[in-house]
Amino acid sequence: MSATSGRQSRREAILLITPGVALLIGGFLFPAFQILAMAFVPATEDAGIWSNFARFFVDGYYLGVTERTLRLSVIITAITVVLGFPIAYIIARSGPRLRLVLLIMTILPLMTSVVIRTFGWVIVLSRGGPLTDILHAAGLVERNFALLYTETGIVLAMVQVLLPFMAITTLGAISAIDTRIEEAARTMGCSFWRSLWHVVLPLSIPGIVSGSLLVFALSISSFVTPSLVGGVRLPVLAWSIYQQATSTLDWHFAAAQSVFLLLLVMAIIIPYLALMRRKNG
Repeated sequence: MSATSGRQSRREAILLITPGVALLIGGFLFPAFQILAMAFVPATEDAGIWSNFARFFVDGYYLGVTERTLRLSVIITAITVVLGFPIAYIIARSGPRLRLVLLIMTILPLMTSVVIRTFGWVIVLSRGGPLTDILHAAGLVERNFALLYTETGIVLAMVQVLLPFMAITTLGAISAIDTRIEEAARTMGCSFWRSLWHVVLPLSIPGIVSGSLLVFALSISSFVTPSLVGGVRLPVLAWSIYQQATSTLDWHFAAAQSVFLLLLVMAIIIPYLALMRRKNG
């Protein structure tokens, strides 16, 4: 009876997991394998299988695009950490009603299309936009100043787009911290800021690191916001891949860039997972 029940349970488990596995294989693994295989197909018969990757590293234009993509992703991640941690702490330590209001305000931007939000930033950052008018009225910039099509504009827009991911991820780690630990630190003479620095921040590191990885991965592969705010003068890696695939129709080189972008993300995530596994035993 128990053996029959066990076989039935296994069949039910296989039945439940089959749609998800099929979707993963057909929607992700198969296309990813096609991209990987395409990257090793040489553009000409006399070229080697590494010719697409060699072209990427030989051409200074693409190295510049990669450097800009990495630099902006690191800056965006660092700013979201600085802004996201206090937001998460305030939400975690607020009363139930205020916490609900703050949580809704934090996740509300995620319910709006990133395209719509980005077009909003295009208006705000453009010449004659609200931000330019405020800075000009304060005497900080000239009348024709604009942040649109600048790296600063890309950073501002991307931070607004990705900040909810950092705040929500960090919120989970801070909410798990027992408030009595903070109270004990305050009782022992710690000021609020010292308890925040020496108690809350170290215990929040797993959430901060997870949020940083999430924001970095989303930032380095982002296409819509950098393309609309940065324009063609400030291309990033995702935009370069799109151009190769749709404008020049060089799918093999676009695939090589996609593989390189994937390796960049994995180079960050895999060491983190190994470190967390070692830390957790």
